[in-house]
Amino acid sequence: MSQRMQQGQPMIVMSEDSQRVKDRDAQDYNIRAARAVAEAVRSTLGPKGMDKMLVDSMGSVTITNDGVTILQEMDIDNPTAEMIVEVAETQEDEAGDGTTTAVAIAGELLKNAEDLLEQDIHPTAIIKGFHMAADQARTEIDAVATEIDTSDEDLLRKTAETSMTGKGAEVNKEHLAQLIVDAVSGVTVESDDGEHVVDLEFLNIETQTGRAVDQSDLLEGGIVDKDPVHDDMPTSVEDANILLLNDPIEVEETDVDTEVSVTDPDQLQKFLDREEKQLKDKVAHIVDTGADVVFCQKGIDDLAQHYLAKEGILAVRRAKKSDLEFLSEVVNAAIVSDLESSTADDLGFGDVTRDEDDELFYVEGEDAHGVTLLLRGSTEHVVDELERGVNDALDVVAQTVSDGRVLAGGGAIEVELASRLRDYADSVSGREQLAVEAFADSLELVPRVLAENAGLDSIDTLVDLRAAHEDGQVRAGLNVFSSEVEDTFEAGVVEPAHAKEQAVSSATEAANLVLKIDDIISAGDLSTDKGDDEEGAPGAGGMGGGMGGMGGMM
Repeated sequence: MSQRMQQGQPMIVMSEDSQRVKDRDAQDYNIRAARAVAEAVRSTLGPKGMDKMLVDSMGSVTITNDGVTILQEMDIDNPTAEMIVEVAETQEDEAGDGTTTAVAIAGELLKNAEDLLEQDIHPTAIIKGFHMAADQARTEIDAVATEIDTSDEDLLRKTAETSMTGKGAEVNKEHLAQLIVDAVSGVTVESDDGEHVVDLEFLNIETQTGRAVDQSDLLEGGIVDKDPVHDDMPTSVEDANILLLNDPIEVEETDVDTEVSVTDPDQLQKFLDREEKQLKDKVAHIVDTGADVVFCQKGIDDLAQHYLAKEGILAVRRAKKSDLEFLSEVVNAAIVSDLESSTADDLGFGDVTRDEDDELFYVEGEDAHGVTLLLRGSTEHVVDELERGVNDALDVVAQTVSDGRVLAGGGAIEVELASRLRDYADSVSGREQLAVEAFADSLELVPRVLAENAGLDSIDTLVDLRAAHEDGQVRAGLNVFSSEVEDTFEAGVVEPAHAKEQAVSSATEAANLVLKIDDIISAGDLSTDKGDDEEGAPGAGGMGGGMGGMGGMM
């Protein structure tokens, strides 16, 4: 073997079926895959962005322009592309909005990095330059951001409206924005150090079809989409003592199967009488606690329903676990798992009213730390897209209240950052300077795409925006409705600073991760080790079959 090695013949260590892509080919492959994902969602960006129709294998249809929803629903079979999808998911988790922006910037960073690679600039220099630019960009965002009074409802409404513009919620955005601001206010508390803390866990969203969007409403309490178990029960109870029960009001069954031989009809009657007494005792215990309303997660026997109705108690069965957990916060009640051990101390207090038109129970507690946003729409598709838009707006308003910093939208911050980063690049030595300048160019993708999606000339728009910022107009952005460059902050286009910082960070980290890869090797099954009795070393496995997505992204 040594003789053959000396003659320059290669040693074969991988199987014939394995795949490998190296150096520039690997970089080109990764960049193409990442850019394909970014370009898939670019047309959805901005107020004039278009929607995507996603059809799954079962024929279910989703119509949306929400970046993270599109990428999660797409049938992506490519390791690099999946890394870019994670950018959108991270942005959604951390900021709630700006997913399309983050993915689009990541794709543009890689496109510009490709130009630098062709100039024989080493990936390490590009990665370092991008990292320096991202740090500087976050610093500049903080410098440009406007500190706001988090109790300024007018500004918070503008933030919510900006988030919903271009989505399914846009038509009724004024009405919904007010509901969103009120909802966030309802779940905001002040911490010991004076900071505002928004706990969206105490905000519940319910949807309903068959009504207009402008009939959406906000309730200081919870909603239970169930009917009373008996027609003779009251449907509304004011100042009610409410029992939340996770225990069936039914005859207790034995743990083992039992056969009983009955030789006398009286014996059968005794069994029935005993079951009836058991149910009577359960209802009597509920009465003794003082409960007027029972929300039960489990079943309620027909006979028990009759006894509860006779006592004038309103009861609901098969309530959702999530509803009970939410109601426990609304009415300040404990969820009882054992009926016999329940006491009056476990009960909550509030008003229960019935909306017969919608067939819903409204449950409102005294000083309840919990609100419900009831979203209405004409069809399931309308309601689903409405809910996605409202969820994003809720996260944006919550971030704004917590962070207290906002920016002018419409591409204003991106153009300003690009200008400042070009100035910063002059102070950077080495080839990293070119990477910082490429980073600045990448940020300007946002106003260019906003213009393209609005049917405007992207080059003319960018020239006008650059000129305005050169004149010191820091808040100059594109008004896609009037096609004019103006102070978008004054026009009500307001974005949270935290979301923009997160978009820059997520996009940069993803781009750098992709650029650092110079070799793609199909790996074996990494989840299980091969034993010593099989061919090859333990744990080596085969190296084929791990790159099924190499051929294409989707």
